[in-house]
Amino acid sequence: DEEEEEAEGEEEGVRITPQLLKASTGEFALESILLLKLRCRGIAHLGCLGDCTNLEWLDLSGNAITQLGPLAALKSLTVLNLSCNRITSLEPLGSCHNLQSLNVAGNLVSSLQQLRCLTGLRRLESLRLHDPLAHLTNPLCAAPAYRTTLADMFPGLKAIDGERVSGRGSELYQLCRDLDSSLGRGAGAGAEPVRAAQPWVEAGFWEPRPPRHSSIMEEAYRQFGEALQECRELSHRADNAITQAERVLSGRPDPSSFVF
Repeated sequence: DEEEEEAEGEEEGVRITPQLLKASTGEFALESILLLKLRCRGIAHLGCLGDCTNLEWLDLSGNAITQLGPLAALKSLTVLNLSCNRITSLEPLGSCHNLQSLNVAGNLVSSLQQLRCLTGLRRLESLRLHDPLAHLTNPLCAAPAYRTTLADMFPGLKAIDGERVSGRGSELYQLCRDLDSSLGRGAGAGAEPVRAAQPWVEAGFWEPRPPRHSSIMEEAYRQFGEALQECRELSHRADNAITQAERVLSGRPDPSSFVF
């Protein structure tokens, strides 16, 4: 009975359709949508969202979403905000291999075991389960020292709940641990002869990385360029209008020059 009531409740929610997506973004093809913001729309079904195969940035916060199935098809997704929904399982997100930032604060994730599906996301850097400013949390956040366990589960994380990770998730910690290990092997009787020092990191580690190609940034630059060009055109038209007005005014006779 509870499942039937839940299904009926979902049917009353909003379903994402091609029409809704096109009206929200102005794009005619779903494959062209790169950035999508659908906050507080009463959405309960993700519908055809999986057809937005090139989507990189997605905000679905403040809805009534319970199932994430269609998100498994979004292989280019890098930023995802699912805060303040009704989500219990994150399993489909295990297929979003480019995901870097995930916000699921204010949902129903009840155990750390439910996050195991995300451990294969090698690019995941930021994970939020608790947001004190917005008063959003998950049941698992009540567990003592859950952040420490998260840091162990996801050694690549740089931020947990908006706070920068220090310790096991940092590159400096890794370097220091490697150094301590090397010093430990060289101490005590019967130690191996000291070998030539080897670099701690691979060649080129400190070289600046080339900027990652981002279609979102390209789109932002394009829109900014169009807005800037429009401003220039408006300025040019205003200058012409002022010049014409000055000419008209300068051509009128001075009323004080008439003699009656």
